[in-house]
Amino acid sequence: MQLTTFEGQTAAELGRAAAPQADFSQYKTIRRNGAVVPFEPVKISIAMTKAFLAIMGQQGATSASIRDKVAQLTEQVVNALMRRKPEGGAIHIEDIQDQVELSLMRFGEHDVARAYVLYR
Repeated sequence: MQLTTFEGQTAAELGRAAAPQADFSQYKTIRRNGAVVPFEPVKISIAMTKAFLAIMGQQGATSASIRDKVAQLTEQVVNALMRRKPEGGAIHIEDIQDQVELSLMRFGEHDVARAYVLYR
């Protein structure tokens, strides 16, 4: 299901716009099934955007502040993960999701954090 948002943008498009642009080629993500895939911060942004929209609905979809919050939170999550593995390496998806939840809670977005947990 695609959520259509402000000016016809989907949650994925909003999330991509909020994702940090850098070279993360030295990082990988370990999925639940054990597959190792490239680390993509855009997926963090998309998931958080969907959680925000689940809570705020259409009124949130028209708010530019969501994209700003998601960008700031995604940067915090990515920085925290990179500090753990400054030389690169594989990060388990559970660790990424735990860091997202922690960042949302620290940012005071408790309802969004709950929506994110349900989305996982």
